Amino acid sequence: MNMTFKGTALAAALAVASALPMASPASAGTPKDMLIMAKNIDDLITLDPAEVFEFTGGEVIANVYDRVMMFEPENLSQLVGGVAESHTISDDGKTIVFTVRGGQTFHSGNAVTAADMAFSLRRVVKLKKTPSFIFTQFGWNKDNVDGLIKPLDAMRVSVTMAADFSPGLLLNALSAGVGSVVDMKEVLKHEKDGDLGYGWLKNHSAGSGPYSLQTWKANEIVSLQAHAGYRHGAPAMKRVVLRHVPENSAQRLMVEKGDADMARDLSPDQIRGLSGNRQISVGDYPKAALIYMATNNAHPILGKDKVRQAIRYVVDYKGMANSFLAGQYKIHQAFWPSGLWGSLEETPFKMDLAKAKALLAEAGHGGGFSIVIDTLKKSPYPEIAQSVQASLAKIGVKSQIILSEGKTLWPKYRARKHQLIVAQWSPDYVDPHSNADAFAHNPDNRMEAKLTGKLAWRTSWENSAINAMTEGAAKELDLVKREKLYLDLQRKVQMDGPFTVMFQKSEQVAARRNVKNFVSGANFDLVFYRTITK
Repeated sequence: MNMTFKGTALAAALAVASALPMASPASAGTPKDMLIMAKNIDDLITLDPAEVFEFTGGEVIANVYDRVMMFEPENLSQLVGGVAESHTISDDGKTIVFTVRGGQTFHSGNAVTAADMAFSLRRVVKLKKTPSFIFTQFGWNKDNVDGLIKPLDAMRVSVTMAADFSPGLLLNALSAGVGSVVDMKEVLKHEKDGDLGYGWLKNHSAGSGPYSLQTWKANEIVSLQAHAGYRHGAPAMKRVVLRHVPENSAQRLMVEKGDADMARDLSPDQIRGLSGNRQISVGDYPKAALIYMATNNAHPILGKDKVRQAIRYVVDYKGMANSFLAGQYKIHQAFWPSGLWGSLEETPFKMDLAKAKALLAEAGHGGGFSIVIDTLKKSPYPEIAQSVQASLAKIGVKSQIILSEGKTLWPKYRARKHQLIVAQWSPDYVDPHSNADAFAHNPDNRMEAKLTGKLAWRTSWENSAINAMTEGAAKELDLVKREKLYLDLQRKVQMDGPFTVMFQKSEQVAARRNVKNFVSGANFDLVFYRTITK
């Protein structure tokens, strides 16, 4: 069977540019074989690939682990085998047999085998952490996964779906972070009380990727060491260091002085301020990351359709995009990012306070009410929240803004304790179903279901018709029909859902000019360090 989903989504996402090094006060520049980047990494709460569901963690594990399927930095438009060299698909499309690439070694020196691949995929399902839904949607659970994912011999793994999905969707899902292959022997050496090494792997690594984890100190530093035995050869940068620098002004100063090779979180004004510095270049990298607002459907006021509609007309989309977001975000109002196959480009909403106020009156809340807005501490989230707060005040809605670090905000959101949240989202893998499953699909709205990876569940929003649309699109094999289904689904969620999608990101990275070949693709975990040279 032909793999018809290869490369359907990422052709516009390739971004390769110059980037990164570090320096001491006594020397201009960082060591030639070391890359130092200044970045806000306060969202980093785990490095276990079965649990990682945050932006920084996703980027780090992408450089520590190889996945079953991958997008390689040399060609981000093509889905290829990673740990798996090849695969065959059964006639009924239910079973894929993967052949492990020979000669691969983990950082421990252990050989990569079929047993490691099967263990890694089963482990995600059995641990049942937040991103496990990426796999459990295929009908896998702790009771049946050992029979559905099994080694056939030392180098072949059979993977069978127990649900009716396209095999192309499964291949795309295996390129997500949960598709990372871990060193079974090393992980089980550290197992405690049947946790499959979870307690240890949160802050250690056991991969076969280009780098291994050397050090992680929360809100301080992540240090990676090159893997000399990597299948593509040893990376030029023997060490890569992510330094936690929450203030973007401090990031700018570091890259200007040469104390960092790269600054990852500069504001548009700071980027413009570097335009005359010949020692620094700025790379623009289109990303699939979205900034959106979500209301809690369990809230007695925010759960009303007319109130949700009013909020969509409160946002000053153009005002923000043309001022403090200029150059780094564009207006986008659908749940699947533009530039990718199946994206809805329509932007039907604009700021209209009179219409918003009328909708509130229709909902029975013309006299206003009070709410809490949760968002991240780091820019531009406080500025976006403040703009929304000012607009809400004009239609009689009082709001309090609570700023938090990611490690505090995301657990609150996953526990459904928010009222209105300004948040970010990026696909888990490059297929429209990745975001459709998050924004549209909630098959069990009970609190005890704990479908925390689904934004629809986090917002307590369940719509049976939209659930059926989501499931149907994922099963459709005809690409033309499938694309139409996703366009229709985006329109429905855009109008009826609890989400106000506002902006799509373009990452601007300031780097010392001697840094070359930094690759940052559309998705948050398509950021590669192994190609970098200085």
